[in-house]
Amino acid sequence: MIKILLAEDDFIMVSLLKTLFGMEGFEVATLLDKTGDVLENIRSEMPDVMLLDYYLGSSSGIDLLKKIRKIPDLKNIKIVMTSGIDKTDECLKAGADDFVLKPYMPDDLIARLRQQVVD
Repeated sequence: MIKILLAEDDFIMVSLLKTLFGMEGFEVATLLDKTGDVLENIRSEMPDVMLLDYYLGSSSGIDLLKKIRKIPDLKNIKIVMTSGIDKTDECLKAGADDFVLKPYMPDDLIARLRQQVVD
């Protein structure tokens, strides 16, 4: 079973994605449900792939991506960034494995997440 970690600050989006991914057979964890150090939470979950929003309320998904890529035991986690604004180039240069523009089609998103685990 593929484990996905959602890093998204929109509760409704998290709820919808958890339902969708659960129906598709993913094991789903979210950072929205966590308290404490974000990097420790990622380390405790050790997902196969992470769906990381570019904007995370008061923090930045791109900054989190850059931190993850510098930590030896986390740097190989597959990370797909997402935003309603096309940030493809910036995210890929910062170390993202893929970028998906919102709004996305569920089938496309699922296929791209699965592809990260296969590659």
